[in-house]
Amino acid sequence: MEPIAAGAERAAPADLPGFGGSAAPPSPLQRAHRARWVVLGILLTAATVAVALTDGAAATFTRVRWAFLPALVALSVLHFVFSAVALRAVSGHPIPLYRTTLAQCTAAAANRVTPGGLGAVAVNTRYLVCRGLPLPRAVVAVAVLHVAGVPADLLLLAAALGLGGGDGRVLDALGRHATNAVGLVPPVPLLLAGGVLLPAAALWARRAARSAALGRAAEGLTDLCRRPRDLATTLTASAATTLALALAFALSVYAVPGTRVGPTDVLALVTAYLVGAAAAAAVPSPGGIGSTEAALAAALTALDVPAGPALHAVLLFRAVTFWAPVPVGVLTCRTLRRQ
Repeated sequence: MEPIAAGAERAAPADLPGFGGSAAPPSPLQRAHRARWVVLGILLTAATVAVALTDGAAATFTRVRWAFLPALVALSVLHFVFSAVALRAVSGHPIPLYRTTLAQCTAAAANRVTPGGLGAVAVNTRYLVCRGLPLPRAVVAVAVLHVAGVPADLLLLAAALGLGGGDGRVLDALGRHATNAVGLVPPVPLLLAGGVLLPAAALWARRAARSAALGRAAEGLTDLCRRPRDLATTLTASAATTLALALAFALSVYAVPGTRVGPTDVLALVTAYLVGAAAAAAVPSPGGIGSTEAALAAALTALDVPAGPALHAVLLFRAVTFWAPVPVGVLTCRTLRRQ
């Protein structure tokens, strides 16, 4: 009887009404699950409304070259695979590639609601701890991964610009947009903001330079440099992660009619993505929502792509590589928890 009673107690739902008729309050885990689905619904609704309000979106949707869609999906999957390869290399720990790729899908879903990539940092740190790494080492590994991604992307951008991608038109256009945006701000508030923010940033940088966390990150980077094979793998995989998204962006532009681009414009489109993504990263919004679309559309406009098709191409790219992985990330999160 005791085993049966214990099993019945475990099987009983926690939120059934009590004898007094009032339901038990939800647990923190249940509230977190509900909040996650609410936020996910808001983001998906916002994306749907944005596409619906776009001028001519319905007509463009029917004329999109859907033959490019399988290649777009494949490049999006490769993006997560390369991210997993980079995480394996920087951790220096034998972790399975398949489950690490699933963790990257979950990290991408978490990034949709957190600014500055904090969601991916938390998910990857938690995943490495579950795979047997001590917490301090896992934190340092994820921090080093983000630091190593900066020179990898810069080298990729330098290679694209060195090969003549965009002929400098993208950089000139984004520079003009930034200058115009600054010109809209009155000079007095701008000077006051600079007088407050610059000393605060200098003070923060001074404290960060003396912090133990920065010292541990430097030690982790030094340890990675002592492993040349893992260092090369990390840099190559980080660059390949960005390149996969850049090629997906180019395919999205090809898929939308009226963009007036051809196969010879691949390098220019890759450069446009690299510059636009770097400019959007300066705005710490959740997932770069809004800033990324504006920067990529401006980069395409600099390449003489009409404004309407440019916006449609950006929305298609973001729908496949940004929004579509969100439900996949929720499912992979449940899978990883069961495993």
